[in-house]
Amino acid sequence: MNYPKELNYTKSHEWIKEENGVATVGISDYAQDALGDVVFVNLPAVGDAVTAGEAFGDVESVKAVSDLVSPVSGTVCEINEELLDAPEKLNKDPYGAWIIKVNEISGKEELLDAAAYEAFCAQEAK
Repeated sequence: MNYPKELNYTKSHEWIKEENGVATVGISDYAQDALGDVVFVNLPAVGDAVTAGEAFGDVESVKAVSDLVSPVSGTVCEINEELLDAPEKLNKDPYGAWIIKVNEISGKEELLDAAAYEAFCAQEAK
């Protein structure tokens, strides 16, 4: 598994990268591996409010449908429209295929650094 150190993570397996007040959100390598082949992504609309710890969309794979849980609170300022036609990009490049971008960010208290997330995943895999 890959756990880029420049990212933060949630216990629901989303990653977040914050730059210039905008948070880019995606799913982790662990998440895409557990999901299997992703076949559909349900995204929010630009302008929608998201709340830390609450679902903002979902990912459908050949195995199951899983909620996408927001790592922060804020407003969706951009969605990755490429995923609507090519959801498999989440499997091929989970850290390159971001899902949403959020501005007006708050609620970052529950985020894990890479080392803590890797330890969490190791416990969950047992």
